[in-house]
Amino acid sequence: MTAEPLLLRRLRQLGVVDESGEQALLRDGIITIADLDLAAAEGRATVDTDALRAASSAIAAETRPLLLGRAWDILEHFLPALAAHCPELSAIEPSGDVRRSEPLVAGLTVVARAADPPRAVESIARIPAITEVVHRTTRRLLAIVDSHEIDIRVTTADDYGSVLFTTTGPAAHVVDVLKRRAPRLSATEEGVYAHAGLALLPPETRDSPDAIERAGQRPLPRLVERDDMRGDLHMHTTYSDGREPLRRMVLGAHVLGYEYIAITDHSEHSAASRTLTLDLLERQRAEIAQLRQELPRLTILHGIEVDIMPDGRLDCPDEVLATLDIVLASLHDSAGHDRARLTRRCIAAIEHPLVSVITHPANQLVGRREGYDLDYDAIYAAAAATGTALEIDGAPSHLDLSGERAREAVAAGVTVTIDSDCHRVRSLDRQMRMGVGTARRGWVEPRHVLNTRPIAEVRAFIARKRAR
Repeated sequence: MTAEPLLLRRLRQLGVVDESGEQALLRDGIITIADLDLAAAEGRATVDTDALRAASSAIAAETRPLLLGRAWDILEHFLPALAAHCPELSAIEPSGDVRRSEPLVAGLTVVARAADPPRAVESIARIPAITEVVHRTTRRLLAIVDSHEIDIRVTTADDYGSVLFTTTGPAAHVVDVLKRRAPRLSATEEGVYAHAGLALLPPETRDSPDAIERAGQRPLPRLVERDDMRGDLHMHTTYSDGREPLRRMVLGAHVLGYEYIAITDHSEHSAASRTLTLDLLERQRAEIAQLRQELPRLTILHGIEVDIMPDGRLDCPDEVLATLDIVLASLHDSAGHDRARLTRRCIAAIEHPLVSVITHPANQLVGRREGYDLDYDAIYAAAAATGTALEIDGAPSHLDLSGERAREAVAAGVTVTIDSDCHRVRSLDRQMRMGVGTARRGWVEPRHVLNTRPIAEVRAFIARKRAR
């Protein structure tokens, strides 16, 4: 073993534990912050719990979490290597924050099943993608991959569900479920919940403040899934700040099996690195017409993402917007406005008859900037009244509407879209999956989502708004 877990090293540096305390943590299986949080929630740590909580907060504050997209970058390279090098593993599943679709990921965890866990752990340790092994037991290996710790848990068939449940978290939810009845090992997560007298909760909903209450209800609603998505209504090309040409983006969407997509490059006065002038818009229109002939089974909507200007106007003349199939509007620039003025700007765009979707309404930048302080109840009411959709944006920098606000929006009768806001082909599917994960955090069902519907219904939705 050439290194040690980050948590133990930092606890020692902070003076929280000495050698005997470190050994106590190891005996308790506490080698990651997630372990520490769970042990503290359960009250089972054999060292000073208050000191550990304080240290955990200090370590979390100094450790920059990963964006969900970056976490998937790492896992999408590692998981195929894990499966290929260790064929004895089955049911390989990302767990923890990633499985709950948290926008910021504090740690990477993978759970897998094997008939002989110790032998599987030995095999995992030899994977070339692993640069260091920092902790190992007969059922667990903490490894460095691409400069990040990955906690790999190997179970038998009998306890796979129990380990997947506890590692998925969050810690408070795990404790709430397990305290309902003396826990026992379970092969499935459904068995864990059933033993506690609860319905199986989707991982993305387990952070909900009413999670246990909802789990006591049957049946639970079926939440939106990736396979429900018929189209993607927000993507960019090299006509604005996208990384790839229109043709490649369209072909990439076609390969994913979409029934329809919308090409929605940025309008001329956007702060994007490149924008769509009126001349370029006409050139793009001609290219889309050609692609429609080549791909008759894919409906390509010609759209635009316009900025909502400081005075509430849209950054494109109405006579131009009227020639497009769909118009998205975004609050990219706060212009220093307060809550009331920002809300008025957003509602002005919502009430514009040519605007079909308000994209990433809060304009949050995950890990860098909180979303705008808006009167969201007023925005939901205006969107519901006018038949304007609000977007759940799958770009890892946005993930906006958040799960909490998406839940509020659909409860207020708002139709939402789930879009990739993608700028490159290779991220089209991943960012849609992240958008769906964010929607599931808000208990969003397929019936709430515009782009789970056939193209005829999407067109009818747009037409109804324009007819107002």
